[in-house]
Amino acid sequence: MMAAHKGEIPFAILLLPFLAGIGFGIWFPVFSFTTFLSIAVVSLIVLFISLNFFYKRLNLHKSKWVGGTLIYSILFMLGWTITLKYNELNSKDLFSKKPAEYLLVKINNEPKLSGELLRFTATVEYNVLNRKATPTSGNLLITIKDPAAKSLYYGNELLIPANYQPVDPPYNPGEFNYKHYLANQNIHYQEFLSAHQYYELAKNKGNGIISYSLRLRQWLVEKYKRHMHSPEAVAVASTLILGYKANLSNDVLQAYSKTGTIHVLSVSGAHVAILFLLLDFMLGFLDRFLYGKTIKAVVVILIIWYYSLLTGFSPAVCRAAVMISMIIIGKTYSRYINTLNILAISAFCLLLYDPYFILDVGFQLSYLAVAGLIIFQPVVYKWVDIENKWLDKLWAAISVSIAAQVITFPLSAFYFHQFPVYFLISNLFIIVPSEIIMIAGLAYLVVPEVPFVSAALGWVLEKSILLMDKVLAAIEHFPYSSINKIWITPVEYLLLYIIIIAVFYFLYDRKIWLLQLSLVCTLLLVISISFKRWNNSQSDQIAFLSLRKHSGIVFKKGNEAVVLTDLRDTDKTYRYSVQPYLDSCQINSVRQISPEQNIRLSFFLKENHYIQFQNKQVLIFNKDLSGTKLSQKLNTDYLCISGGPDINLDFVSKNYSYRLLVIDNTNSNYLINKLQNQAQTQHINYHTLLRNKSMVVSSN
Repeated sequence: MMAAHKGEIPFAILLLPFLAGIGFGIWFPVFSFTTFLSIAVVSLIVLFISLNFFYKRLNLHKSKWVGGTLIYSILFMLGWTITLKYNELNSKDLFSKKPAEYLLVKINNEPKLSGELLRFTATVEYNVLNRKATPTSGNLLITIKDPAAKSLYYGNELLIPANYQPVDPPYNPGEFNYKHYLANQNIHYQEFLSAHQYYELAKNKGNGIISYSLRLRQWLVEKYKRHMHSPEAVAVASTLILGYKANLSNDVLQAYSKTGTIHVLSVSGAHVAILFLLLDFMLGFLDRFLYGKTIKAVVVILIIWYYSLLTGFSPAVCRAAVMISMIIIGKTYSRYINTLNILAISAFCLLLYDPYFILDVGFQLSYLAVAGLIIFQPVVYKWVDIENKWLDKLWAAISVSIAAQVITFPLSAFYFHQFPVYFLISNLFIIVPSEIIMIAGLAYLVVPEVPFVSAALGWVLEKSILLMDKVLAAIEHFPYSSINKIWITPVEYLLLYIIIIAVFYFLYDRKIWLLQLSLVCTLLLVISISFKRWNNSQSDQIAFLSLRKHSGIVFKKGNEAVVLTDLRDTDKTYRYSVQPYLDSCQINSVRQISPEQNIRLSFFLKENHYIQFQNKQVLIFNKDLSGTKLSQKLNTDYLCISGGPDINLDFVSKNYSYRLLVIDNTNSNYLINKLQNQAQTQHINYHTLLRNKSMVVSSN
């Protein structure tokens, strides 16, 4: 729904300075400004109200810009202020700023079990020092390795030692920035606990509604298991309908991701919209009665929020519930309402509550997708004029998929580095199955346990999910099903959005300058990508990667690479820490070898412990060389100590001449500390990979 003029979408316009203020608060967190900004916001509000009282006396109608400037300034500074105040690092009561022997914490989310590890976030309520408790604040990510910890739940209070550490940054190029991800959730510290390192003080101390919601969701997940026999189907049903993702396998996630249907597994606006349309149809008869529309609106809103409760108040569902509730209210009491305006109001309310929502990928994707449907879908739909009723409905569905995919493509490419080629086919296919799954799944949960009825609903639900999974798995294996290794910079990301908006606006308004702008930005984008590809193809690098308890060295020549590692390419650590580096360098050909293998290539030679790459030499010093004395010194550029050999640097220096000493993560902590101390004493240039960033050097 394209607005004819900005007066139709005042909240969408006013949201922009508020978003800019939040952006300043995130990227320029000058904590000392908090008090000043608060005073400035209050002063501007007082000034704005005062000017309204003296509007006529001051002839302000001749200077309309004054009011607009004040409103924009208030919203900008309000966004900046609430963001600085929300950041827990700016709190004087943050637990990390006060000494403590123990912490009294309260679990504030649903614990997740992954293998032997139980992980959850907790609010720190007190620092305990010398048996004296001091009130504090802040969030802490806690991981416990203890079978007995499975009984821990939301709202439980624990006493734990104050052995927390800052969250580790990414150590390897291209690696997922978990530290940044947690910081976006206002979590900056973590702690690992084993058995007997925590003491449970109390239970059920959390919010009663949230506690009830999470336990109800657990009960509903168990209810699915009664009449569904496939664990995969139960996992998809729990994820799709209730937002419970704990049991979802990586294979299923990959199939949905590569086919562009991952949004189906995120309980969000689409699911709430299906529920709304179903309720609107079922309660349509109320429109004929006096106050019927009001009664229907109240009932629908209550049911939608109860569904939010069933999903454990998932942030994505709450966003959709806020949005649709406002749309229902607006359409109930108004003849005309601009949906884009409602979208802006809901975003403003949510960001006022938590400005860090703007950093959440789910928040960004859901609001962009809805905005794309509102603004771009009508433009796409008008491209083709079809008279046949059913073909027109098909084109309408296609236009929805195109609009949503186009507007979210830059964001998906920036975060997930891939593009699903067959998104139209897969999205058109899942329309019917996903609706059947939603209806059957909700009916199964709502209908009391009746043997025949429950079994029938469970059968329909299970078969629909398995059919959908089977077809999506087939589409996933189509030739060229997805374009991978898409690594774009923030500048390229912005250029993509300028191009998309300019092209669609041109198709709507036909202003030539929009076409010119899109062409200029396309040229800049092509130049940027081409230069990046050329630079990658011309650069040769050696990367000593920081891998937990493993070794890994990448020898990159242009678009080819040799990976020397004791990992398999199917290992989680390889996929998490090695593959992203290869993808970010746009490596097309990878040769992986183990430390025991020898190999000879045109640009790479490995013979036992000696490696020749271009004009650089690397020596892998392990246990095999521990007692080996050489008749004369061997020269090498990099000497990498690996595998925990029993040595000291005096012995190494007598037999080898090297520019840099590299100590990898396969060595014990004792040996690493010993070698570091010796290197410092002897003034040897060294680099330790343990809890340290990888080292990438050019070999050109």
